[in-house]
Formats: sequence, structure tokens, C-alpha cells
Amino acid sequence: MFNIIASGEETNILRLPIYEVIIGAIAFGIVFFALAKFAFPAISKTLEDRADAIEGGLARAENSQAEAAAMLEQYRAQLADARTEASNIRAEAQAEKTVMIEAARGEAAAVAATVTERAQAQIEAERSQAMATLRRDVSELALTLAGKVVGESLTEDARARASVDRFIADLESETAKK
Repeated sequence: MFNIIASGEETNILRLPIYEVIIGAIAFGIVFFALAKFAFPAISKTLEDRADAIEGGLARAENSQAEAAAMLEQYRAQLADARTEASNIRAEAQAEKTVMIEAARGEAAAVAATVTERAQAQIEAERSQAMATLRRDVSELALTLAGKVVGESLTEDARARASVDRFIADLESETAKK
């Protein structure tokens, strides 16, 4: 290819022989025809399938994202409803607690009043019994003492016993007036 100038003619090294250009053009046409007939349609179909898959994936992702947003909104609404319901349940429980406390207080007050009444009645009965016993003992002591002073037994005399009872009753009424 590179000939050294032997004859005195200069050759242009950038110039191609025409037969190589024709053979190259025919080979390019054959390769281009084969690629256009067989390879380009397959590549084009693969690229279209790939684009459809990507677009479908994007659409599915958008749908999934929309569903997730809807589910999140539904979850938030359910959570708000649950919080409201819990608040209502707490309020009802508080009201029931207040009612139960008031009922228990009323019941306790009624029981306390009943116990107090019974205690007062028992105290009054015991007081009356103690007073009766005291009167009887004082009467007997007074009659015994009077019998010793007089020298006779006055314990069996009904009139003397009535006199002592009247005297004690008068003392009690004077004490009650003070």
C-alpha cells in the first residue's frame, strides 16, 4: 500500500480504489438489508415490549399508590372513629362510675341511718331498763332504810312503795326542768 516513490510519480495515499468503494457499498447494502429485514424488527418489537412493560409497570405503580392512599385514608378514618368511640366509652364509664358512687353513697347513708336508728333505739331501751332497775333499787334501798329508821319492815307495804316511787318521779321531773 505504501509505495515509496520509485518512479517519480506521486500517489495520493488518501485516494481509495473505486473497486473497494463498490465492494464496500454492496457489502453495506447487504448488511443493511439483512439488519432491516431480520434484526431491526426484532429489536423494535423488543423495545416496544419493553416500553409497554415500563408503562404498564408505571400504571400498576400509580394504581398501587392510589390504592395505598385510599387505604391510608380509610385507616385514618377508622382510627378517628375508634378514638371517638373510645372517648365515648370512657365518658359512659365515667358517668356509670359517678352513678354507682352516688348509689353506693345513698345506700351507705341509708344503712348508716338504719344502724343509727337501731343504736338509738337500743340505747333508749337500755336507758329505760337502767332507769327502771335504778328506780327499783333506789325504792328498795329507801324502804329498807326507812324500815330501819322506823323499826319495821316497809318493803311489803304497797302504800310506802307508792310513796317512794312518787318521790323519785318528782326528783326526776325537777332534774329534767333544770
